[in-house]
Amino acid sequence: MDSRQRVALCLSHQTPDRAPMDCWLSKETWDKLSARYGGAGREAILNRFDVDFRYIEGPRYVGPPLARGPDGGWEDHFGVPRRVVHYGSGPTAGSYSEVAASPLASATCVEEVLAYPRWPSPDHFDYAPVREQAARARDAGRVVVFMGDRLNRCAQLKPAMYLRGVEQILIDLAAAPDIAAAVFGRIADFYAEYAARTLEAAGGAIDILFTGDDFGTQEGPFMSPAVWRVQLREGFKRFIDIGHTFGCKVAHHTCGSIAALIPDFIECGLDILNPLQPGVAGMDYGAIKRQYGDRLCFHGAISIQQTLPYGTPEGVRAEVRDRFETLGPGGGYIFCSAHNIQADTRPENVEALFDACRELGRYS
Repeated sequence: MDSRQRVALCLSHQTPDRAPMDCWLSKETWDKLSARYGGAGREAILNRFDVDFRYIEGPRYVGPPLARGPDGGWEDHFGVPRRVVHYGSGPTAGSYSEVAASPLASATCVEEVLAYPRWPSPDHFDYAPVREQAARARDAGRVVVFMGDRLNRCAQLKPAMYLRGVEQILIDLAAAPDIAAAVFGRIADFYAEYAARTLEAAGGAIDILFTGDDFGTQEGPFMSPAVWRVQLREGFKRFIDIGHTFGCKVAHHTCGSIAALIPDFIECGLDILNPLQPGVAGMDYGAIKRQYGDRLCFHGAISIQQTLPYGTPEGVRAEVRDRFETLGPGGGYIFCSAHNIQADTRPENVEALFDACRELGRYS
């Protein structure tokens, strides 16, 4: 059974030969594995682990030049300045970019939001490379996924946090809902057209559109379900409808405690929910599987905060067994870490993860 057959059965809530596997790693973890395997590239590593999914890069930015600073800082296509932050040392060292300033933080009315000169345009991207990217992955018998990077992923709340500031956009939800709606609306308009053009360019060769927007904290959603429905549901469903129009299954990534929003996700037509983050309030895997497992597939659930960085290979194996026994019955579960595996995880534990998934995730 190849990856495409395996995943198709899984997503139709049937049992394939084994639960499908996906692979999310930070750049530093990719580099560690490459060094461990004699300079192997990413494709060779994915094949070594028999990973079923392949993420394509997607459209290429060709818009107005984006500012870059001598210190490595840069400006994204929303006009948000970012700076590079380094952390750790030795084998756990890494880096990431964070928002240096939120250019819409001082806006006091809808007119100021709409007049912002740096709203991105779908015309700022070249979609031509997408067809070849998708065809290459499909020809290898793998499932083709378009997710984009953190800035090119269909979302609403996260980009609003970058533009407006985390605290301010949450205040807006209560004190200035018209401003929040204007920000979300402009973001959704951009991503909807961007996604549609990407899927069209692929010529039907993309299997899964993966959206991503963190709706939860460790204790619960950022907002009540009622507010989510008013402010974010329309855009969320719009992305799903676009994916379905082009024949894709649609997955959504949201960290945090979001059990209260799952019924809305299902009503909007979502096919796959990632990651069922471990260790947060109210995310009882067994209860979620029993209540929603006939209508929703699950992806993720392996801890990158505890088990992978701090556990032993035996502990990793035990967690894989638990997730399969809890989320795997009847199909509808895809093994993956709950987020990118970080530099603090030893390569031995990454190997243990995929070895255990292949062995313990078998239905027959």
